[in-house]
Amino acid sequence: MGRRIRAAGLVGLGVVAVAAVSAAVYAAVLFRQLPSAAELADYHPPTATRVYAWDGTLIGEFSKVRRIYVPYDQIPRRLALAFLAAEDHNFFSHGGVDPGGISRAMVKDVFNILQGRRPEGGSTITQQVAKNVLLSNRVSVGRKLKEALLATRLEETLGKPQILELYLNEIWLGYRSYGVGAAAYNYFGKSISDLTLAQCAFLAALPKGPDNYQPATHKAAAISRRNMILATMAELGWVSPAEAQAAMKEDLEIELAPARAKYRDADYFVDEARKQALQLKSVGANLTEGGYYVRTTLDPRLQTAARIALMDGLETYDHRHGWRGAWGHVANTPGWQQATLAHAPPAERKKWLAALVIEAEGGRVKVQTAADNLVGEIVGKDVAWARAGRGLAVGDLVFVEPADAGGFRLRQVPQVNGAVVAMEPGSGRVLAMVGGYSFSLSKFNRATQAYRQPGSSFKPFVYATALETGQFTPASIVLDAPITLPGFGGESWSPENYEHDFHGPLIFRRGLELSLNTMTVRIALQVGMPKIVDTARRFGIVDRMDPVLAMALGAGETTPYRMTGAYASLVNGGRKVTPHLIELVENRTGDLLYKSDSRECPDCAAGFAGDDGPDPRPDGAQLIDPITAYQIDTMLEGVALRGTAAAAHEALRRPVGGKTGTTNDFRSAWFMGFSPQIVVGVFIGFDDNRSLGKGETGAVAALPVFIEFMQEAVKGLPPLDFKAPPSTKFAQVGPNREAFRPGTEPKVAILASAPGPDQPFAVTPAGPLLPIPPEAPRPLPKAIKPAKTPDELGGLY
Repeated sequence: MGRRIRAAGLVGLGVVAVAAVSAAVYAAVLFRQLPSAAELADYHPPTATRVYAWDGTLIGEFSKVRRIYVPYDQIPRRLALAFLAAEDHNFFSHGGVDPGGISRAMVKDVFNILQGRRPEGGSTITQQVAKNVLLSNRVSVGRKLKEALLATRLEETLGKPQILELYLNEIWLGYRSYGVGAAAYNYFGKSISDLTLAQCAFLAALPKGPDNYQPATHKAAAISRRNMILATMAELGWVSPAEAQAAMKEDLEIELAPARAKYRDADYFVDEARKQALQLKSVGANLTEGGYYVRTTLDPRLQTAARIALMDGLETYDHRHGWRGAWGHVANTPGWQQATLAHAPPAERKKWLAALVIEAEGGRVKVQTAADNLVGEIVGKDVAWARAGRGLAVGDLVFVEPADAGGFRLRQVPQVNGAVVAMEPGSGRVLAMVGGYSFSLSKFNRATQAYRQPGSSFKPFVYATALETGQFTPASIVLDAPITLPGFGGESWSPENYEHDFHGPLIFRRGLELSLNTMTVRIALQVGMPKIVDTARRFGIVDRMDPVLAMALGAGETTPYRMTGAYASLVNGGRKVTPHLIELVENRTGDLLYKSDSRECPDCAAGFAGDDGPDPRPDGAQLIDPITAYQIDTMLEGVALRGTAAAAHEALRRPVGGKTGTTNDFRSAWFMGFSPQIVVGVFIGFDDNRSLGKGETGAVAALPVFIEFMQEAVKGLPPLDFKAPPSTKFAQVGPNREAFRPGTEPKVAILASAPGPDQPFAVTPAGPLLPIPPEAPRPLPKAIKPAKTPDELGGLY
């Protein structure tokens, strides 16, 4: 018997020894397979890049994973304690593995397995970090052993604050949220520093299973677990019982949907900023995961004003051209509302509602809304407007908007589109950009991507070239009369003015104020198209342009973004600006990666001596003489005073300038306008480049958008005059006080003779002559007759 007992004992010891050796070998193998805990010392999870307006308004986010990384010292204490109460009471006392917690979890897991549920495992926060960051999520004994071993390593490598920081920023919390920073914003629309105690406890409830505690679908369960965490916090003495009870009574309300930003008027701007950021060497491909801070040039007040002005202008144009009919038709039977789901109104028009026409008799039309089943009549003037078009019938699906006086206004999504760009002339900072009627309907950015003929809005650069070469001055007389030139294919070309009339000899500026084609062509003939092409390229309007006379009337193609930048250089004194949307970029630790302002400032580092601050050197090449730029500015001010944009001065009552542009067959309408503080480009046109309709000029279609925008933009701005450079000479030329470069001012005060048909302007050896006042033009010689040959470029005005 004794031998048997000894033999059994030896066998038992052998089994134990073999098991111990096997366990040791297995542990050694697992240990060798473990990733290094030191990797976490430099670990940075993919983090969203956040985009801000210049005033700190969050306007967008670039990310693959919705995560806002929050350093440990910025995490509110109550938020961290809520997660510890829910996940790991003893976090600050254990060494990475909590034996007591594992024991309790094993007891629970017996019941979980019997009920077919997933085992919990009793992982500490340190183990969860190891699993989430360095291991897979597969449930197995090997993975749990690796998790425990790696947790021990983590505790030796990182401090408790670092581990908790990683956990709170890495954890998946549902609702498109990784980490507490994104979750606070997505669930509650606020930063973590503004969370209430109840909201902190709710977020702490989510790691167990975000889908199981979504308030939209499982509100009772979410509140129950939240309150359990609050009770635990009170038991542990981390909050008072009174605080816990008050938090338990708080309702649980979350945002309707996760949003990248509450401010949504800047979608076109943000998308263009994304494209520009991708081109930065310091950002590039890491844009969506680098956690960068991007400060842009956007002014939210002006951006909202630009969006509203453009949408209003496009809807006004659309209303002029009539009701096109319903966008759908269904039978008035139960479930008709489903037909409206695939045809949502523009996201930017939040008050618009899809509705069904349920009655249409005589001058009365009654509708029922799809969302709330509201019933009401369309106002009489809109019924009349629809009757003049394709009419309304029972079963029609339309968009309506509640009217202030009751009933509904009839609404229609415009087919026409356009763009608005507002820029600071001194720096090229883009203050606002709207690339179309609705980003929700079309993401094509017409401000930067739509290349169209600018028409007469290009003419200021022809006149600037003429002044810069010295061949013309503001006192020059130019003939406005029919002119016939060799055209393409041997045919002649006879440009005409918009009104198809001619004024005879006129002062130089009147060609711009009245947008006269024949005067502009004569000036271009004298100056030479190669010089005008060079001006267009230096100002950034085009990269290349054929040196043909039609280009002087705006037959080349450019974008509103480029044109606005070119006008900014005219307004700032002829200095080149680089239009830009991004002001600076910083990485997650606050290091500066990019700054748009590259001006040299030798005195910026000097101490304050009580005098004026440092004066940074202007950035950008001088494209034309500052006096030439001022001459053009004042001539374009004349366009607003007594030319094609007179409505702008009448509405704004302050110094403004600008130029209309209309292209062949009224395909595009432009207005480039400015004050000394802001430059604005407006473009209106169809995406397929079809005609806007007869009479839809820049003054009719585009100018009202500029006026509506500027009425908001200039609020709070002083009405400044355009400032002349110090060396400018002035002389009275007819009814106008004109600016001259020194040495070019008039030398005589009478006109010897008017220029003839073959003489573009009148000069004498004494210098340019004073004009015949435009109010009393001489009759044209009878021999001069407009050419009858039609030409497709004759419609650029």
